[in-house]
Order: sequence, then C-alpha cells, then structure tokens
Amino acid sequence: MTMRRLLLATNNAGKVAEFRELLADCGWELVAPADIGRTLDVEETGATYEDNARIKAEAFARAGGMPALADDSGLEVDALNGNPGALHHVHGWDGEDQDERIDILLRAMQEVPAGKRTGRFRAVLLVVGEDGTVLAQTEGTCEGVITDAPSGAGGFGYDPVFWLPDLGKTMADLTTAEKNAVSHRGSAAREMRDKLRGLV
Repeated sequence: MTMRRLLLATNNAGKVAEFRELLADCGWELVAPADIGRTLDVEETGATYEDNARIKAEAFARAGGMPALADDSGLEVDALNGNPGALHHVHGWDGEDQDERIDILLRAMQEVPAGKRTGRFRAVLLVVGEDGTVLAQTEGTCEGVITDAPSGAGGFGYDPVFWLPDLGKTMADLTTAEKNAVSHRGSAAREMRDKLRGLV
C-alpha cells in the first residue's frame, strides 16, 4: 500500500531533519520541498501562531498538491506583556541575526529582577489538506526563565538565554534528544504524530 505523503512547509533543512525525527512512525511519508523541487518564501502576516502556521501550510499544500504541515512558534516573556510573541517580526524584536535578537531582548529586560523573568516558548503545528481544510492542529509550551547572559552552543533563536530550572541548563546547553523531550515543538509534534496516525 502506498503511504500518504505530507509536505513539510519549511525550506530550513535543520527544521526538516527535526520534524523527520519528531514525527517518525507517524504513518505518512514526510516530504521536504527540496524533494519535489519546490521553494516557497511565504510572508507571515498573521496575528497569531495559528494564523501564521495556516498561511504557510496552505501555500505549501497548494504548491505541492498534497497535505502540508507547518509550524509557528515564539517566546512569550511575562514581564514584557507576552512579547516578543507571534508578532516579533513586526514589533522590532528581530535583529539581523541571533546575537542581535538576544541583545534586544536582554536590553529590554535589564531592570527586570530575577524572580520576574519567567516566560515560555509556544509552538503551534497545523496540517492542511490540498483544499485548505485543517486536518489536525496541536500546541505545545515549555516554561522557563530568561537569563541575563547567553549560555550554550546548541539550538537557535533564544535558546541560549532560556533557562530550564528543572534541568539546570539553558535550552542551548541540551543535546538534541534532551531538547526534543522537553521543548514546545517536541510536545506539539508528539501529539501531532498521534493525530497523523489517526488520519492514515
């Protein structure tokens, strides 16, 4: 029997590899855009993670002629009223690179005391059919504390300043396996894997 194909709505090779690991045994053949000669640059104009995930999934599903899975995620800091959040790209939180992005965040939190530096990573995963119908949606969060200086060489984005009290490490200090076990994307992906199995 031919396995149903699911297009991963990202051009990021690292994220493709991560999804292939997190969604292993989901019952679908996971297809990268490069596998079918497609590259899409989709503008994220939504106001929420769900909006942006749907925009990306719909665009890739149309272009690829098959269901597509997309994600959107971000960091929400309590002392910053939930910023950077889903609108980080339009509210001045994004720098030229990871180091500048982290610097912008840490400068905004200079006066925030240790006990008030709580926040979370949030991820939304969404699968859309070729006709635009939402077939499955999941969400995951990971609670932590924003440090006052980066630590760790792994991960990406805000991982070097996101401290996990239970593990005594930043997200960037974790191995890939450790990160997948506790991360917002890992949590959402495990739930999505189960939903995908039910859709086969």
